[in-house]
Amino acid sequence: MNRIAVVILNYRTPDLALEALASAAAQAGPDDALVVVDNEGGDDALARIRAGAAARGLQGVRLVASPVNGGFSAGNNLGIRAVRARAYLLLNSDATLRPGALERLWQTLQADRAVGLVSPRLLAPDGTPQANCFRRHTPVSEMLQAARTGPLDRLLAGWTVAGADGGLEPEWTSFAAVLLRREVIEQVGLLDEGFFMYFEDVDYCLRARAAGWRIRHEPRAEVVHLHAASSQLEALSAARRRRPPYFYAARRRYFGKTLGPAGPLAANTLWTVGRAVAWAREAVGTKAPHTVERELRDVWLG
Repeated sequence: MNRIAVVILNYRTPDLALEALASAAAQAGPDDALVVVDNEGGDDALARIRAGAAARGLQGVRLVASPVNGGFSAGNNLGIRAVRARAYLLLNSDATLRPGALERLWQTLQADRAVGLVSPRLLAPDGTPQANCFRRHTPVSEMLQAARTGPLDRLLAGWTVAGADGGLEPEWTSFAAVLLRREVIEQVGLLDEGFFMYFEDVDYCLRARAAGWRIRHEPRAEVVHLHAASSQLEALSAARRRRPPYFYAARRRYFGKTLGPAGPLAANTLWTVGRAVAWAREAVGTKAPHTVERELRDVWLG
């Protein structure tokens, strides 16, 4: 059995995936495995990655082709199934490991048998830290996100998704880069393929925590993350353009799983309350609009 299997999921970003692969290969030992999964890129991605790996002298890379783009969960599950390892590092194609990161993640996992997942510190290319440790999404956090109003945020600070101290054990961590213990997968299963993209990481972390596993953040392990290079959501949100349907479908699935059949209704209702607060402030000119196109409609119709 391998020690660590690094699983890199590619969807039409072969050049980025090759950089991620090279960064992992530079740190991988003889007992580690390197896996690249192509989610039906349709652009000869695997051939380009194979040629690039050969040109760089990267040996033993396992390339897995998915016949369809099943999404983030399905693609990573293919990579996990492809090789047996004691732990799996899920690494976005737009992320690269800084020197020593792989070993630091592994040592943190080995130091405490109760820890099932370890996240590194994510950095922008200029070295600016990126948030990747969070509190769970709740109907109250949906209200705060829709309102985006300082007094409410301060009053209900314990309910905001962002803002969890990265030095503590978070409720959930971003799967842009995360090390999973094999026993966690054996106990709670693979990633939920009902999530095409988004919310699969918070869902998985909550499942692991419910099974008794702890999540640890290791800031000494650093990963440079281009943030949105492998996904358009951040760019769309920043431009206030309409988000893709699978985001709202994932949101609905998450609240249904965590809160039962009434969960999506509760989340949508409080989101609408928060949106009303924002509308009122926008109407009197004390706040700039922040919601994206057709968000009210998409929140309710999913």
